[in-house]
Amino acid sequence: MAGRAARGGARRGARAARAIRGQAVAAGAGGRVYNFSAGPACMYEDVLAEAQREVLNYKGCGMSVMEMSHRGGDYSAIHDAAEADLRELMGVPEGYSVLMMQGGASLVFAGLPLNLTERGDAVDYVVTGSWSKKAAQEAGKFCDSVNVITGDNKSIPDPASWALTPGSKYVHLCDNETIQGVEFQGAPDVGGRALCADVSSNFLSRPIDVSKYGVIYGGVQKNIGPAGLALVIIRDDLLGSPRADCPAMLDFTTLAEARSLYNTPNCWNIYMCGLVFRKLLDMGGLAAVAKANEEKCAVVYGAIEESGGFYNCPVDEAVRSRMNVPFTIPSNTDLEKAFIAESTAAGLVNLKGHRSVGGMRASIYNAMPMQGAHDLAAFMKDFQGRHQ
Repeated sequence: MAGRAARGGARRGARAARAIRGQAVAAGAGGRVYNFSAGPACMYEDVLAEAQREVLNYKGCGMSVMEMSHRGGDYSAIHDAAEADLRELMGVPEGYSVLMMQGGASLVFAGLPLNLTERGDAVDYVVTGSWSKKAAQEAGKFCDSVNVITGDNKSIPDPASWALTPGSKYVHLCDNETIQGVEFQGAPDVGGRALCADVSSNFLSRPIDVSKYGVIYGGVQKNIGPAGLALVIIRDDLLGSPRADCPAMLDFTTLAEARSLYNTPNCWNIYMCGLVFRKLLDMGGLAAVAKANEEKCAVVYGAIEESGGFYNCPVDEAVRSRMNVPFTIPSNTDLEKAFIAESTAAGLVNLKGHRSVGGMRASIYNAMPMQGAHDLAAFMKDFQGRHQ
């Protein structure tokens, strides 16, 4: 009897998954699924379609962006427009340089101490999750004194309690922890030190006061474009003093002086990011983007809160991420495998939590449609009804 009941439950789950998948796939173009991956992540479909139209022959020039000389006029226009639009989107003030570097945020981890410190200088790292921990570990290779301020990966220590090192060169934080789902709600006061922020997973998701930071950087593969590019916004007074042994490709001064054209840049990726920058401006800028993101994450968090404890988000409510929503089924963790399998069958893919924390994680970046959030919430309610 138990075996027949279990098989019956599985069949009902499969039917429900197929029904929701039909709805999800119908909502996307060309049978696309809702991709909740933490990165590389979903992109705007109209941006992908525009790139598809131009991939062989960019605006009648007879070649792809991938074939252009990075010194030629056609690419120079793409490059200049991308930087100008990013500056407009973020309200980057005078006195800051924008770098478009190959690699990702993990490469910039090493660039920070090599550009901003000497070996014996002290630096402070606020560790609120996996990525800020990795950044601190990387800094330890280049700095003798790395002061680590540690949280519990579920909240953010009160900045008033941070024991910052007197005379430290900078304070580093990860603005949004992709794995743990912890997000700073603004720039903390660090007593006049240069504040350096890894914003990889909430880049361009909301307005930010650039003037409060010394360095803002992040990989683009979550909210903006394809993997393989890092954007760095650095205050100009922090340029000019790289270490003598700093590699040229990590020398922020060299890259700033060359306007990110010291060598052949990731031209196609910069083109793709430029399309996204223009789209976000056309949508009304980052204030409009932030409003949409607030509404999307409220749908998913609402499904968790309304489950009566069937689902749980382990993050302190005051610092819950708008981008990455981790959740578990605390009463029966074995059900989490079924949830992931059935949601995947329903066209709601890549909801498995990071291997270091388990559970599930919904990454709802800028390009995730509102319907995707609603379909996930509906699936969560349906799954609970069948398994509670």
